[in-house]
Amino acid sequence: MKKKVLSLLLSATMAVGMLAGCGSSKEAAAPNEEAKTEAPAEEKAAEETPAAEAPAEAAVEPVTLNVAYMPNYGSLWSIENAIAQGYLEEEGITVQLTEFQDGPTIIAAMESGSIDIGYIGQGAHKLAINGQATIFALSHISNGDALIGGPGITKVEDLAGKKVAYSSGSSSEDILVNSLTKAGMTMDDIEAVDMDASAIVTAMLSGGVDACATWSPNSLKVLEEMPDATKLTDNMTFSDQTVSLASWIAMPGYAAENRDVLVRFCRALFKAMDYAATENQEATAELVAKQVAQDKETVYEQRGDAQWLTGREVSAGAGDGTVKGYYELQKQNFITAGAVEGDPAVEDYVLLDVMVEAGNY
Repeated sequence: MKKKVLSLLLSATMAVGMLAGCGSSKEAAAPNEEAKTEAPAEEKAAEETPAAEAPAEAAVEPVTLNVAYMPNYGSLWSIENAIAQGYLEEEGITVQLTEFQDGPTIIAAMESGSIDIGYIGQGAHKLAINGQATIFALSHISNGDALIGGPGITKVEDLAGKKVAYSSGSSSEDILVNSLTKAGMTMDDIEAVDMDASAIVTAMLSGGVDACATWSPNSLKVLEEMPDATKLTDNMTFSDQTVSLASWIAMPGYAAENRDVLVRFCRALFKAMDYAATENQEATAELVAKQVAQDKETVYEQRGDAQWLTGREVSAGAGDGTVKGYYELQKQNFITAGAVEGDPAVEDYVLLDVMVEAGNY
């Protein structure tokens, strides 16, 4: 199964899919007058009725969405371009962006009703598999997570007995557990320190912990400011056995009641992804930097954090099984790790049909 899905990962296909009476009655003749000869009803209708104009395209209902993001290039690369290039405006959508530090917190905010749509990284997908959220768009295949050792730690085995900072429930925990497992170790072999994602960099740079598991841009900051730090693993370390995904989600109830809104939002994202996947990355970095109040160069360095997919690639992949294969592989790895309950069908929590429909533009 894994070999079959991994072959899908290496050959994402692109495909372009395109969708795309009047009557008249005769007047009675006046007495003693000869009835007038009348033209056929069709001709008379044509003479009396102005040429019908082509029906105007139905206007979409304007909607304002509260959208959650994380302060990095991967989270914002498509939504910022969807705003700047006018793709959301074309769909009648206005967005209000709110920053969060991790996926589980975003899902909690969505459950409270303060957020309509949110972005999640790899780790929070387990919550979607468990039924807490519905995925309606694949964003990209990530390589932004890393396990980093401080001075003197050059391999995963060196972490034995050491303090390692991580953020539970997120991709930080996933990269840590995967790294330990690959080295024949468990969380019991280290002193795992669970902390908020925003505190990990400070703890690492101050020497409060010996190592950390985090994601970009935190990982880039640690490696830049600690020349003697070592990147022990990243997502690509496990490319032969897993895939790290980033997605857009909504609450199951919201998704069921607002499918049309999700299609419109997804279509705007897909157009933005076409715009920025292989070109316009410097302009994208400028947009993201402004939103997260960071310098452009720092954000621009994050462009290597993922395999950036075009919207057409995602839509085509949703139709031919490629995208389903990504999520199936991800789910099976979560099951193996004991992180999810049961084995739901991918279609139960991933709206592949929304991605297919959104690609018709």
